[in-house]
Amino acid sequence: MDGAFGAGTDSSVRGFQQSAGLSPVDGIVGPATWSALVSGGGSTGGGNGGDLLSQSRAASLLSSAGITWSSSGNCSNRNSSSCTSFDGLRRASADGAVALKHAVGGCGLTITGGTETGHAAGTYSHANGYKLDFAMAGCLTSHITGSFAYSGVRGDGATLYTSSSGNVYANEGSHWDVTFTG
Repeated sequence: MDGAFGAGTDSSVRGFQQSAGLSPVDGIVGPATWSALVSGGGSTGGGNGGDLLSQSRAASLLSSAGITWSSSGNCSNRNSSSCTSFDGLRRASADGAVALKHAVGGCGLTITGGTETGHAAGTYSHANGYKLDFAMAGCLTSHITGSFAYSGVRGDGATLYTSSSGNVYANEGSHWDVTFTG
């Protein structure tokens, strides 16, 4: 960083404006862009689909697709296992959930787990923004088992299905644990 507003900064501002849904996308940090920056309204990172989203940005993307969510604590605090948080969700995971919603059409999708504490650790984990849990629904199960390849049984007994893009759907009995990798 050299303190100058050069081509790299212009490109980053434009990328942020686009990810935050701002208009115009002009590279100028005006009032709307500044407001989105300080409120966490956009994604962070380099615009490669691995960007980490704020709670508000992820919730907006999911809600606009008709996806709902619930938590036993009726909250979104990432540090509470009784909440359902999207803080730090990867953009590719949010996009994968939206694509799943489009694929299942009128089938209601409800997210019951996100990036909050209380899930198993690992590289492709909830905490790292790669996983979402979806409430069981017959139409969702039919779509997953009818559209994706059966790929075995996980160590904990969950049956696995893998999409052509590499996303892994694990039937954990009470919910679908989905790892968005593609």
